[in-house]
Amino acid sequence: MRGEGRGRCRILTGGRSTVTRAALTAGEPLFGDRTRLTLASDPGTSEEPVGHASDEGSVPLPQLRLDDLLDELQARLDAARTTRDRVHSLLEAVLAVGRDLELSQVLQHIVEAAVSLVDAEYGALGVIGEDLRLSQFIPVGLTEEQVKLIGDLPSGRGVLGELIRHPEPLCLAEISEHPASYGFPPNHPPMHTFLGVPIRVRGRVFGNLYLTEKRGGQAFDAEDESVLATLAVAAGVAVDNARLYAQARLREQWLAAGAEVTASLLSGSREQAVLDLLVARAGEIARADLTVVALPVPGTEELEVRIASGLRAEEHTGLVLPLTGSFVGAAASAGTLVTSSDVQRDARITAGPPRWEGLGPAVAVPIGTAGGRVRGVLMLARAAGRPVFDADESAPLEGFAGQAAVAMELAERRRDSEQVALLSERDRIARDLHDLAIQRLFATGMTLQGATRFIDHPEAEERVRRAIDDLDETARTIRATIFGLRSREATPSAGGLRAQAVEAVQRAAAVLGFAPALRMSGLLDTVVPAPVAGEAVAVLEEALSNAARHARATAVDVSVELTGDGTGERLVVAVRDNGVGLPEGGRRSGLANLADRAVALGGEFVAGARPGGGTEVVWRVPLTDA
Repeated sequence: MRGEGRGRCRILTGGRSTVTRAALTAGEPLFGDRTRLTLASDPGTSEEPVGHASDEGSVPLPQLRLDDLLDELQARLDAARTTRDRVHSLLEAVLAVGRDLELSQVLQHIVEAAVSLVDAEYGALGVIGEDLRLSQFIPVGLTEEQVKLIGDLPSGRGVLGELIRHPEPLCLAEISEHPASYGFPPNHPPMHTFLGVPIRVRGRVFGNLYLTEKRGGQAFDAEDESVLATLAVAAGVAVDNARLYAQARLREQWLAAGAEVTASLLSGSREQAVLDLLVARAGEIARADLTVVALPVPGTEELEVRIASGLRAEEHTGLVLPLTGSFVGAAASAGTLVTSSDVQRDARITAGPPRWEGLGPAVAVPIGTAGGRVRGVLMLARAAGRPVFDADESAPLEGFAGQAAVAMELAERRRDSEQVALLSERDRIARDLHDLAIQRLFATGMTLQGATRFIDHPEAEERVRRAIDDLDETARTIRATIFGLRSREATPSAGGLRAQAVEAVQRAAAVLGFAPALRMSGLLDTVVPAPVAGEAVAVLEEALSNAARHARATAVDVSVELTGDGTGERLVVAVRDNGVGLPEGGRRSGLANLADRAVALGGEFVAGARPGGGTEVVWRVPLTDA
């Protein structure tokens, strides 16, 4: 149809008929008294009258041609109105997907808007993961019962994978006829028509929109593709905004958690308390279902799970795992962050008991390095079926793990400072004992010895001489104590039994989370032979380890004493706790080892429940037979 005319009157020419637009628009009658209507002839010919109206009668006009023109005009008006409504719907959809800042809500609204715009029965949005498979799949149009019956959601095979491999709009009249068609799982509703477009965020493909089954049995057309592609552009912007918002919020949360950890450190909290706080905050911010901290076992190529919190945590706590064959070991060996989309089926996990049931995505990051040594590993895992840890979520973990390393470094430095203070105090005590106590005892003994010649009564003289002997024995005991204190200061790694017992208790404090009470008495460094001292330290370490692993105690008392009359002295090592007691039917290989050590030295070992609750183990060996 083309138009010709002058001024406001525009002539629409169709076939051989001419009608003024002014008459159509103004609502004037096309045929009045004595009005001539002519049909345009071919170019170069003149118009010929085809009829006229008079007072006496009228001549019929070509009503059919006029109806065709009006129908065509109405069709074009309807098409313009439809286009206008679709543009309005597209604008409303763009506003809807850009209104939210929560990524999950944004993705849901994108799918719902796409289904509405192209009048599809089913729609979905698939988020592409790092492995070029669908890490998230958000369907629309399926009921919860249908989703459960279908089972696992698509991972990116078939036609869906075709769009991942070739991120260009794809329109199909019949899905099954495409070469990449993989078929549908059982209980899946039938689908034939298909339209898919990629969603790009800053030039990278974020995911794909999938629409199927256009209502009315029609196929998707080029206009549907154009509308959906426009929505995909707006969706990319909305997704980017939501991700930026999520990143900013995550950074804020990590900073707040770091500040809390720093405040805990500055307040003098124990290392265990700081690690507990790190685990709690990391699991909360990363929305993890299981959080684990594993620390190296000194002198070995193994890691011990010190803390586990969350889903089936009891199956992880206390595990000792090798570097090779464990997920935390893989992070420690690599010295960098490692991820897994399904930790249950991760090929790197070959050691340890089955413990991953119900878990899926996981991430592990080493906790700092000092001289090439990893201080520990922080691992987070989510329940099976939940989204994997993407780059935006994983990146802050390395910084947070660095915060954990700082916590452990500060705790270690604080222990070193306390040790230096302890050694300084021991040195002062040794000087005071030597310069004051021993000299005074010696002077008192000399005075009493000189006074014996003035004592006439034999019994009184005997008592004074016994007092002089007691003073000499006391001076020897103090000298032995001074020697032990100073030898501990000079050679910490090769000290006597006292020094080694202190070291064992200090190591146990790091595992227990509190310092056990230690009591020592007797000439432990001078009377106890080195082989017996070594056995005693081994017994003490094993008993403290059992208390830390199994007792769940809040207080532990340790005593290392010499008992007897000097000719039949015995060394007694006792460890008492207020925990849950000895487990019924549990493994007791450690206790059997302690008993064997006692029997080998001619002694005895007793382990049992305390009257007020808890456990008491006593290791007793004679010194005369050693």
